[in-house]
Amino acid sequence: MRFLLVILGGAVGAPLRYLIDRTVQARHDTTFPWGTFAANVTGSMILGALTGAVLAGAAAQSVQLLVGTGLCGALTTYSTFSYETLSLVEAGARFFAVVNVLASVVAGLGAVFIGLAFAQAAFG
Repeated sequence: MRFLLVILGGAVGAPLRYLIDRTVQARHDTTFPWGTFAANVTGSMILGALTGAVLAGAAAQSVQLLVGTGLCGALTTYSTFSYETLSLVEAGARFFAVVNVLASVVAGLGAVFIGLAFAQAAFG
């Protein structure tokens, strides 16, 4: 039963990631991968809020599997982030590659902490 929750979450997270990526990237005429950045930061914030809810006892393990492992696991993607960073380097856009790495790490961690703080305020 547990693996079905992960599959269901992933079935929602993967198309959501695609839609976020295409929607955001269509609005930016640049080589910077804004779509992947937006999907990863969004997933990080959701995961932070979920972690806060779990720590406060407001979310069950089933929700953690469905949303955390399934949805966020499919929504966020380290492999695409890595591929796009490498593509920027190969295209000679080294500045954008460095910005992608730094901004993704800082924004991702910041989003986790914001989500966690929100959950602590809401459930704590």
